[in-house]
Amino acid sequence: MKKETNPDKDIIRRYVRYLKLERNYSPNTLEAYQRDLGHLLDYCRSEGVEPLNVQLEHLQHFAATLHELGIGPRSQARILSGIRSFYRFLQLEDYIADDPTELLESPHLGEHLPEVLSTAEVDQIETSIDLSKWEGQRNCAIIEVLFSCGLRVSELVTLKMSDLFLNDGYLRIFGKGSKERLVPISKRAIHELELWFIDRKRMKIKPGEEDFVFLNRRGAHLTRVMIFIMLRQQAEIAGIKKVISPHTLRHSFATALLEGGADLRVIQAMLGHESISTTEIYTHIDTTALREAILRHHPRNI
Repeated sequence: MKKETNPDKDIIRRYVRYLKLERNYSPNTLEAYQRDLGHLLDYCRSEGVEPLNVQLEHLQHFAATLHELGIGPRSQARILSGIRSFYRFLQLEDYIADDPTELLESPHLGEHLPEVLSTAEVDQIETSIDLSKWEGQRNCAIIEVLFSCGLRVSELVTLKMSDLFLNDGYLRIFGKGSKERLVPISKRAIHELELWFIDRKRMKIKPGEEDFVFLNRRGAHLTRVMIFIMLRQQAEIAGIKKVISPHTLRHSFATALLEGGADLRVIQAMLGHESISTTEIYTHIDTTALREAILRHHPRNI
């Protein structure tokens, strides 16, 4: 039995509250879900159909419009995943009797392997940093922590001084869904952090920002966009031709561990992945390394 229909805004407000309180999604994830849902609501308005009356054929046409708008398959799949979540919520809360997304297919995704940096390329980027500039040592510490610990950029910008256990060689990280994990930190990263702390102590820090590890010139914590821009600019200065982002360093961390012989389950724990299948996507051995491993270890080649 359907509940009495509420205005769209009220339903969406209830849905967002559900994602926040019951699914424990982060603010960034909530924002992404609302943005993706906005695509469907725009479509419904243009077609003159109420979201509660949407049928499978509407959703199939909606999916086709995403392609026509030039949205790539991976982004289409993410948007449709968010739409499924919304209609599961509507069914759970008895706004609708049947879930129209049950037979909705996502676009086929080919295997996508993100760019990866070698240790030498990371060193090349760090060496290119002008340490005479105010932000130089901070940026060096940021890059080294991303590469040495495999953090998400959202985890880096929210990293607190109270989450550092440098004497024990660990960071306490609060990942997706506020799940806590302990991540080992290398001696090299600790060294770069300690040099940054020398500069940090000279800063005038804004009230309420004292616990954040990485700060901007105004004494406030950094944003994800600032990290993206800094890293791409520094890679360009270093002569790195690859298009990179903070995620590139996270993937490079995982790939280096795998090629060094780390167990996939260990890498899963370090990255904070809920599913091992996600880790398998992020970690790959290139064909050259795989061929060398087979030639070196297979009994037919010994």
